[in-house]
Amino acid sequence: KHAAEVVTAINATLAEARTELADPQVVLDTKSRLRYLFASQLDSSDGIGSVLAAYVQHARTPETINELYETYDSLTSEDIRRYANEFFVDSGRVTVSLSNSETMAGVDGKASIDALVAAAEQNASTARGAGAAGAGPTGDGNPDQALKAADVGDSTAGSPGGRAPTGEAVPVSIVAQPSDTSPLVDVAILVHAGAAMDPEGKKGLAALTAAMLTEGGSTTHTIEQINDAMYPIAADFTAQVDKEMTRLSGQVHKDNLDAWYSLVREQLLTPGWREQDFTRVRTQLVNAIRTGLVGNNDEELAKELLYSEIYGAGHPYASLNLGDVSDLQSMTIEDLKRFYQEHYTVNNITVGLAGGYPDSFAGRIGDDLQALPAGRRAKLDVPPAPQVKGNRALIVAKETPAVAVSLGFPIDLKRGDPDWIALWLARSWLGEHRSTNSHLFQRIREVRGMNYGDYAYIEYFPRGMFQFEPDTNLARQQQLFQIWIRPLRSNNDAHFATRVAVHELQKLIDNGMSETDFEETRSFLAKFVSLLTDGQSRQLGYALDSRYYGIDAFADYARAGLSRLTLEDVNRVIRENLRVEDVQYVFVTRDAEDLQQRLVDDAPSPIRYDSEKPETLLAEDEQIATVPLNLEPHAVRIVPAEKVFQ
Repeated sequence: KHAAEVVTAINATLAEARTELADPQVVLDTKSRLRYLFASQLDSSDGIGSVLAAYVQHARTPETINELYETYDSLTSEDIRRYANEFFVDSGRVTVSLSNSETMAGVDGKASIDALVAAAEQNASTARGAGAAGAGPTGDGNPDQALKAADVGDSTAGSPGGRAPTGEAVPVSIVAQPSDTSPLVDVAILVHAGAAMDPEGKKGLAALTAAMLTEGGSTTHTIEQINDAMYPIAADFTAQVDKEMTRLSGQVHKDNLDAWYSLVREQLLTPGWREQDFTRVRTQLVNAIRTGLVGNNDEELAKELLYSEIYGAGHPYASLNLGDVSDLQSMTIEDLKRFYQEHYTVNNITVGLAGGYPDSFAGRIGDDLQALPAGRRAKLDVPPAPQVKGNRALIVAKETPAVAVSLGFPIDLKRGDPDWIALWLARSWLGEHRSTNSHLFQRIREVRGMNYGDYAYIEYFPRGMFQFEPDTNLARQQQLFQIWIRPLRSNNDAHFATRVAVHELQKLIDNGMSETDFEETRSFLAKFVSLLTDGQSRQLGYALDSRYYGIDAFADYARAGLSRLTLEDVNRVIRENLRVEDVQYVFVTRDAEDLQQRLVDDAPSPIRYDSEKPETLLAEDEQIATVPLNLEPHAVRIVPAEKVFQ
């Protein structure tokens, strides 16, 4: 319903670039931002190689980078307007809109930018003709309103907002990874509270509180002022909320550490709690659920519903981290303040520091955090997942061009347990994320050409469509084993691909891994762990997680565990932890009733190919096409997409 407004705003912005001169200070800030953004990409071996390759390809020399930034430095507001008039024109524009409807009101791709520019120029000419003699000074508000990072002082005396520490200082838990050579500084404030602490009727409270801290400004500065100050230094302050921990973090060039931290300290210790920010942030979270997740991301939707279905109502892990729409809409700022006061305490925070920060910085943070209550470390008692006998399926009815599949069940192992490394290896062989060598990928995509991805997980792995490695600081007391398969072009293909996964999983349980597969996977993981922990930010994240799980540095922990493993260990752990019964399935499809009938009937799902396949594969397909999923009618539910997480 907002599509026409968005199109109008885009066209107006392009017209503005053609008719108005950019503020010279904004141009300078943008040049600064580009430089610091470039520096921020040099955080890992992969980042450095990727950045260099992007430039060296042009003239086979890294000098291209210097030439580019010299060009940036030479550009003026007039240059920007001149090039905008050359490129932002109707004759060079293609507009594409994507909708479930054949038409959208106010969106036809024909609105003219050139006409907007002509109208603006005519209005400007008329205004000039009318004359402005005797007019007072122009401007757009308080000249002191804009805040620049360079203006933020290094106010190290006392606490922000004039609050002095009270009582005896409480030691702050700090994980420190200093580097004399790194130009970047990573800071992570890990709060040991998350969505699992959301009270009934307040699902999303942890996420909304964290969003208000990072996106709602402080008592001293609005979020607009803070964003303006962060812009030229290419820095930010972001939140990630999971079940048991919330991470507030940012990375900044060491040149700008004082300016960045002065702003972040305000946001953390003296939040603004403005009503207009609360309304905006809450609306963003609601839209993230309705549009970002349910509307636009079948992969994540199926994964998140798998967790909800397995844990069930009342379990602290059952609710979506973002919350429920109705709960979010009923919350007040007072709810957020209470959550903040209860959980954002010195004893409930671990600070992570990495990079080229000065020796005094850790002490500075420790002193500043004394403005918070001492509190206590939150302890969450997580009950086991409910035991359910028999396979179950949830089918999400949604207007979507493909079918998404997730299936899984709870496991008792978590990182640090004696058998975790063995299951981690088996999972990697079966379905390493984004690995073309993993077994499911080979059997479903490579051999049969059915879809894009087929992966397996034993730890929570959100946002997989955007990345190759899992995020850190998602540590949990309990995990799931899950398999993800998508996209499939039809219900029949989804049924068949699910049967392939179950078939291959059963073979793994019955036969175990071979010696060759075991050795190759162990060798792969011993090297792959370097990629998982590549870069300063990821190393800090893994260090914080290792403290949570009580293990050594992850790379050392993983390699030591792999070196001790035997094939017998792995196959025993497979038999003890994996299964094809008591499995939860989640499907996202357009024709839910058709898929429901197929599953209940255990109907054959013969696969058709567009090219010739070996006879051995076709013979295997005939067998797989009737593999039973054993789903009773009462165990297969349909829910409309618009009803989930509401």
